[in-house]
Amino acid sequence: MNAALHMGPEGIGGALRLRLAGFVRTLRDSGFKVGLAESRDALAFLASPLALRRATLQPGLKALFCADRSDWARFDEVFSAYWTGHGVRSVQKVSGSAGKTRALERAPSPGARGEGLPDHTERREGDAETARGGSRREGASRAELITATDIRHIADPDETARVHELTARLARRMQARLVRRARARASGQRLDLRRTIHRSIPRGGTPVDLVWRRRKRKPLRIVALLDASGSMSLYTAFFVRFLHGLVTSFREADVFLFHTRLVHVSPSLRDRNVARAVDRLALMAQGIGGGTKIGESLADFNRWHAKRMLHARTALLIVSDGYDTGAPTALAAEMRRLRRRCRRIVWLNPLIGWRDYAPEARGMKAALPYIDLFAPAHNLESLAALEPYLARI
Repeated sequence: MNAALHMGPEGIGGALRLRLAGFVRTLRDSGFKVGLAESRDALAFLASPLALRRATLQPGLKALFCADRSDWARFDEVFSAYWTGHGVRSVQKVSGSAGKTRALERAPSPGARGEGLPDHTERREGDAETARGGSRREGASRAELITATDIRHIADPDETARVHELTARLARRMQARLVRRARARASGQRLDLRRTIHRSIPRGGTPVDLVWRRRKRKPLRIVALLDASGSMSLYTAFFVRFLHGLVTSFREADVFLFHTRLVHVSPSLRDRNVARAVDRLALMAQGIGGGTKIGESLADFNRWHAKRMLHARTALLIVSDGYDTGAPTALAAEMRRLRRRCRRIVWLNPLIGWRDYAPEARGMKAALPYIDLFAPAHNLESLAALEPYLARI
């Protein structure tokens, strides 16, 4: 360790200052509110004897840089990923573009050795094998990072294309799992223990008549209403790709767009060419990006489509931020009518994934009493979490 560390912040070497600046930038990109005051205090802390050991270094920086409970829960992952290279998969950027990470934040600093921090950049035994398999792990890590990143923060064209690919794959996987159901049979692949026990009661508990189960295809019907207004513009393309995957995978699925009016877009989305389908959809939904009239759009759906599209095996998905320019009472009345016709109403709101979000919009408050599941939909992880819920319907 350098004795200059005990002389105050000015005694810290330039390499360590650079590393600290990179760490501060990483924290900011991860959503931490770190300013000049915190950075100055961190410099003073690194010049103290407490910075000589990680056992005191990490808790000290954690106390300086964490402003709330969320920061406290995430700090250790960010610290390990930056200073040691461990846990890189679990660090998520929540602000700025996905391609903005600097080389300083990724690469080790050879000048940091002996500057008050242990050197974690030495090549350990077996690192050669790690380097050879690095590209595969990096690809997997990148995919995991994309699935956890809020869609509004993905600006890179390559990553956007990757999101669209993963979205379509998710829709196909959901279809494959949701259409499978088990049914009682005289012969089959698995023993239905519950029904077998029930039939054995008249025989004194002796399982004479065995009941078997085998798979059958019993598809869940999904009807989706997507808010395509201006306030949802950052997410619209993402959801269009997801719903395109649903329509092309599910035999019983229908999709509508709404903004100032309701548009049935299922025929357009059934085109296997997703780019052509989206272009067609844009032409059909003229006026996209305008204000939102959720109540009026639901009234049109109830009047012209609900009777033939909704039944006891239907899950109705409404994707919207809940900002309605109409009367809340009208929206509540239409939600009440929908609730009587279908099995479940799922409202997916991208804003739930935002920090400190609360459903304060008048339209959202009016709809909440009639919603079975109110869930986030700001990234691929949140959409994947929808599958277990639908599987239980």
